[in-house]
Amino acid sequence: MSLPIVAVVGRPNVGKSTLFNKLIGQRLSIVEDTPGVTRDRIYSKCEWRGKEFMVVDTGGIEPESDDVILAQMRRQSQLAIEKADVIVFVTDIRCGVTADDYAVADMLQKSGKPIVLAVNKVDSLGEPPLELYEFYNLGLGDPFPISSVHGHGTGDMLDHIYDLLPESKEEEYDDDVIKVAVIGKPNAGKSSLINKIAGEERVIVSDIAGTTRDSTDTVIENEYGKFVFIDTAGIRKKSKVTEKVEHYSVLRAYMAVDRADVCVIVLDATEGFTEQDSKVAGYAHEQGKACVVAVNKWDLVEKNDKTMQEFRTKLENDFSFMSYVPFVFISAKTGQRINKLYELIKYTFGQNSMRISTGMLNDVLAYATTRVQPPSDKGRRLKIYYMTQPSTKPPTFVTFVNRADLFHFSYRRYIENQIRSTFGLEGTPVRFIVRERGGNDK
Repeated sequence: MSLPIVAVVGRPNVGKSTLFNKLIGQRLSIVEDTPGVTRDRIYSKCEWRGKEFMVVDTGGIEPESDDVILAQMRRQSQLAIEKADVIVFVTDIRCGVTADDYAVADMLQKSGKPIVLAVNKVDSLGEPPLELYEFYNLGLGDPFPISSVHGHGTGDMLDHIYDLLPESKEEEYDDDVIKVAVIGKPNAGKSSLINKIAGEERVIVSDIAGTTRDSTDTVIENEYGKFVFIDTAGIRKKSKVTEKVEHYSVLRAYMAVDRADVCVIVLDATEGFTEQDSKVAGYAHEQGKACVVAVNKWDLVEKNDKTMQEFRTKLENDFSFMSYVPFVFISAKTGQRINKLYELIKYTFGQNSMRISTGMLNDVLAYATTRVQPPSDKGRRLKIYYMTQPSTKPPTFVTFVNRADLFHFSYRRYIENQIRSTFGLEGTPVRFIVRERGGNDK
């Protein structure tokens, strides 16, 4: 199911990211300790009055040189605006209406999308300040006075957003179709891979990074099954290829990941693992998606009998936060090991969907706890009573214990490794929910 999208746009320092964090209920700008799982998030789920939607934080529209608003809108916000069902335009009551605000308002009106005007930094309760009425000059209807720091006024704004949101769109594909997101940094060969799979020039291929824009689905049926490959593909004019593309590519990847069953993370063998690869891979991991790492352009690498193993060893270190992920070395240009990629996609999808009986799980648990005693603290030892699997995609295990605080990360990882060594679960993350016998989840 595809959720409606709400884009948050505006000038720098008007409080967009603070509002974004307030709407989704957590500070996603905080970096998690797990290597590779970055939380510099621009895209996350929000729920209001029982309706779910995705919120996109577009970053500041920074005027520069001659083409003040138009250039920056294209660089940082245009994709989000094009994809959005509702746009929240954030302004700053302390600055009043600026020339840049007028320019942004004009462009947003031309988009034809519903626009919610949020006037931020109204931090005091009571009657709105007189300065609020200046914002009617933007021609965007009634402004909503809000405080993104304290949350004042955000409820009324969300009520208005709720009324403007379309219904969630059901997926149009059959249940037996595996949806595959092809993700990775620009110029890694994602479009070339889709073209080789499709057997035709389905998407634009260029050696200039970031030449693709919109999401394109390629439907394939072969001896391995039925697949929908989601490529972030489209056409971008050569006059725009100097624009910054990281914001676009990461946002496109997040959108594709949310729709997908399996994520193929495409790396450029000539460049290796990069920070941007860790962003999109970390997001796929957090969303519980099955994953395969496809090392593309393998035909361009000078090789000896040790090259592949050395490369694999380095990747295993780079992907230590996703130690379960399989690697395949391919060439989108020559078609090398494309069939192996199909096999891994189908295999990891099955692993992500695996359900293990409670009896089998507890046999493994009994063996694991006998082999390595659970940890203790101040004379109290962890007791794991039993384990069950309530859901799949990803496989999720509920563990009932006497004290959740004693179920340390290291022992949880040990139990996970025992489960993986018995049942496989290759290519998929797993989730643990810890419940004390008295009740609380941890």
